[in-house]
Amino acid sequence: MTLKDFEELIPKIKKSSLPGIDSQFKLAPSIRKKLGRSINLSERNPKKAAVLSLLFPDSDGQMKMVFMLRKTYEGVHSNQIGFPGGKIEADDICLQATALRETFEEIGIHSKEITVLKELTDVYIPPSNFLVKPFLGVVKERPKYTLEEKEVERLIEIPLHEILSDDFVSSKIINTSYAQGVEVPIFKFNEEVIWGATAMMLSEIKDLILSDEY
Repeated sequence: MTLKDFEELIPKIKKSSLPGIDSQFKLAPSIRKKLGRSINLSERNPKKAAVLSLLFPDSDGQMKMVFMLRKTYEGVHSNQIGFPGGKIEADDICLQATALRETFEEIGIHSKEITVLKELTDVYIPPSNFLVKPFLGVVKERPKYTLEEKEVERLIEIPLHEILSDDFVSSKIINTSYAQGVEVPIFKFNEEVIWGATAMMLSEIKDLILSDEY
């Protein structure tokens, strides 16, 4: 899909209703499904965070999405592939500001370059007790990255046409920070495996772009 092709979809993306939790649950780990759809968040008092799913044209004009592999550290999301983002800070006026600030801090893309297209459905992450607000954005030129070396191991760029294809959805037995030998649904792009909250967000983005609603 070229930038021109994607730009023709933008009005539909902006106007379409969100696929929501039904879409997210297609790629939800079993621990999340067991909690069901009616988690009482007020009782859990989750921390708030935001991430940005960012699309861009490569040197051939084909649309890709950028992900980051986080460094290995003592924490739930160690060495996982995800979107740039993080927890809200006192100076952030809203969660969109959080997503844009974190994108700049982690991979060096300034907010003035980014057009935010849509606010997506919140994803609750039980192991870390975070409620994450995803946003979908686009830049019109290939980004020039500056990585936060303390947090980002490397970047991963995946073609949009692969994200939209069912051929790259499967499952895998993995070891997590909270359980061993767990089978989880995944997106698998060559050797890159995306699972958990990021896969749930990506599932909604996929269904939103492919939606016939307009």
